[in-house]
Amino acid sequence: MAQVQIPPDDLARNLVIAKPDTDSSLTHIGIVGDTYTILLSGEQTGGRFCLVDMFVPPGGGPGLHRHDFEETFIVKDGAIEATFRGQTVVIKAGETVHIPANAPHRFQNNTGQPARLLCICSPAGQEEFFAKLGVLVDGRTTPPPPLSEEDQQEFLQRAIALAPEYRTELIKG
Repeated sequence: MAQVQIPPDDLARNLVIAKPDTDSSLTHIGIVGDTYTILLSGEQTGGRFCLVDMFVPPGGGPGLHRHDFEETFIVKDGAIEATFRGQTVVIKAGETVHIPANAPHRFQNNTGQPARLLCICSPAGQEEFFAKLGVLVDGRTTPPPPLSEEDQQEFLQRAIALAPEYRTELIKG
């Protein structure tokens, strides 16, 4: 068996502790009615992955889409419906769902209670898409401001324009 050479410790990288309820330096982004808190960015993980704390109110969740990176959701509170290649399953608190790269999917909170998810995207980059598309909000559970119909159309046009830059395809339906 060949020996694997592990690179030396990169002393430029530091330990990161994310405290989403108390750390005022974390970025909270309102997008599609949800609030996404960036716990770990690609900059902090050497581009390997990002970690996003997602607060999804009743009725929340993104539309059908796909992208060329892996995505894993760990449901911490509540439940979501995950649709993967047309099949819908309910994922409850304590459960995890993994979406392979390139597969059409979406998730929605179709319950009457908020859901909380941890989302891992590998490699990183999706957190940058959220930052460019969403609006900054004050905290982990702060909802984004409601959008008028005109603002919704502007948001959709921005999402369509930005999606290819972040290896994402928005799917109508």
